[in-house]
Amino acid sequence: MSDQEKKENFIDDDRDKNLRDVIVHLVHWQDLLLVWLRANQAGEKRNFLPDGYNWKTYPQMNIEVKNENQDTGLEDSLDNLGRNHRKLMEKIEGFNEEELFTKKYYSWTGTTNLASYIISSTSSHYDWAIKKIRKNLRIYRKK
Repeated sequence: MSDQEKKENFIDDDRDKNLRDVIVHLVHWQDLLLVWLRANQAGEKRNFLPDGYNWKTYPQMNIEVKNENQDTGLEDSLDNLGRNHRKLMEKIEGFNEEELFTKKYYSWTGTTNLASYIISSTSSHYDWAIKKIRKNLRIYRKK
């Protein structure tokens, strides 16, 4: 991806208008996971989503995150993405298979397993971002 392509706005009409918006979104979901893991591992009962949001209202949170980060630079966002990813991989490596994949192993995961939260905030989000970026890159290059 060229420097010019990194700066271009996406063609599709969606929440995320450019590469920076997508990266900021990824960083936010990494942050949610990191904060949630740290708090609950320290014995502080904490919900995954911030106060005021639930699984029906989180799309509004995503819009607010995008809007609040319009002055964040792409390079800073990419640095944050890499830093958070390394922190998460280190944290994840500290769990064994039972801790990751056993439903209700931790009371703070509710009825699911820890891996579901991790996958949702990392690889599933990364997959979404890759598809979105590739789609818009193809459209841009056809112009």
